Amino acid sequence: MRKGAKAAIVGSVFAVMVGGAGYGAYNVVTALSGDEGTSGSSGPAAVKTGPPSANEVKEASEKFFAAWEKGSAVTAAALTNNDADAEPVLSSYSEAGHIAKVQITPGTPSGASVPFSVKATVSFDGKSKPLSYDSELTVVRGLTTGKALVDWKPSVVHPELAKGDTFVTGEAANPPIEAVDRNNVVLTAEKYPSLGPILDELRGKYGESAGGTAGVELAIRHEDENAGDTTLLTLAKGEPGKLKTTLSASVQASAEKAVKEYDQSSVVAVKPSTGEVLAVANNRKDAFNAAFLGRVAPGSTMKIITAAMLIDNGVASMNGPAPCTPTAIWQSQTFKNLTNMQPNENATLLNDFMRSCNTGFINLIDGTEANPLTDESLTTEAQSRFGLGQDNWKTGIASFDGSVPASGGPDRAANAIGQGQVQMNPLNLASVTATAMTGTFRQPVIVSPELDDRQLASAKGLPSNTVSQLRSMMNATAVNGTAAKAMAGLGGSIGAKTGSAEIDGKAVSDSWFTGYRNDISAAALVQGGGHGGDAAGPIVAAVLRTGG
Repeated sequence: MRKGAKAAIVGSVFAVMVGGAGYGAYNVVTALSGDEGTSGSSGPAAVKTGPPSANEVKEASEKFFAAWEKGSAVTAAALTNNDADAEPVLSSYSEAGHIAKVQITPGTPSGASVPFSVKATVSFDGKSKPLSYDSELTVVRGLTTGKALVDWKPSVVHPELAKGDTFVTGEAANPPIEAVDRNNVVLTAEKYPSLGPILDELRGKYGESAGGTAGVELAIRHEDENAGDTTLLTLAKGEPGKLKTTLSASVQASAEKAVKEYDQSSVVAVKPSTGEVLAVANNRKDAFNAAFLGRVAPGSTMKIITAAMLIDNGVASMNGPAPCTPTAIWQSQTFKNLTNMQPNENATLLNDFMRSCNTGFINLIDGTEANPLTDESLTTEAQSRFGLGQDNWKTGIASFDGSVPASGGPDRAANAIGQGQVQMNPLNLASVTATAMTGTFRQPVIVSPELDDRQLASAKGLPSNTVSQLRSMMNATAVNGTAAKAMAGLGGSIGAKTGSAEIDGKAVSDSWFTGYRNDISAAALVQGGGHGGDAAGPIVAAVLRTGG
């Protein structure tokens, strides 16, 4: 916000953040006061308990709406179960937000929840525009008073408000941008919904340098500075500056369509010859960019890095022995394979990779007498060869560059098969696949580093002998192994790896899949999607089918 503009910090919200996704949880309070159980005319009246009745829900919500419409922030806040947090937000609605002439129309209640629509007017510096949106509130029983009260959350005032956010109406903090793809095709959130938060972030970071002029708008300024402002209403348009990205409109369109088939899914496509990001898409109820920021165990897709470690350290080769036993024990922990996998004492590393045999890899995790491995070996391979886990990627927007910590005990073996303490996201895995197929680590970017002279991460990459073996193993997996069904019908130079990551407390594993076709690599995650080839596989195949 430039000088002269007003802002107000939005109050707290009862929320638990899990894996970057926010899940609101409110307490329906039914506790009695400390005088519960007293009786007789001389004692205090019993505090009402239990869920609010339909009449109470109607009365509490109507009183709240009436006070809000009048701009009586103190009165409206007192009708919530957290007036201290509610009052500044409701005050800012009219003050910093310059929102007036509020008309609220309640919908049909569903239990204690009341949907409603808001129509208002935003006015600033002689400019006015109508504002309309839908929201919802819930009525709960007060903890000490027993009264029916509005359960306070910032999203009651506007569905996009969250903890720490700010209402701002005035000259925009950053000029608008016209983001274009690698071929100068305009990219908009309307056409490519997954890009909405990403375009906001790009505007926040590069709006000033893109050459545009700021307009006047009502916006939400997020607590996370990297998120960029979320524009709610434009009162006067600015002149957008042009920002060229590395994205491909055709690949992005394919990615958007593919993730719609699966909830909690994310995908990233990268051009291996350059490291340029061609597409990034998320299908989530929140706006979290899990494709770039997720931190999730990658399951058996990790075996690309583990296989490279075994080959680079002289422990194994793709045609060398790697017995796929029914179980494998590492430091008191027993590891198993997927159900119905037939053991094969004569298996090679190639065969284990194709079938995704866990025990075949764990049986080699100690190395050999001539070529021993240590707790640090996998970490060294991930960092020095694949550029992971050093917190130094500069993609152009916020990103997490993976974590492969040196782990002792059972986690050393678990890490090797993508469980334990290893964390990745589709961006990391698309980069791993690109490095495996080219031998060169090229840090992924979504805008050119020449735009802001940022220094990209580096790594030494892989020896040519390792690359040829990894490509052969990934090709065999795509043609005859666990990835064959998903990759069926794809021509050209192809390869893939599946992964199913078991997460504590979840009945269904996360689905991972990564693959390449000619000069495009892609990786997808479907949280709770099951086997890698079943959910994430079709997403990656759809993206690879578009080419680059």
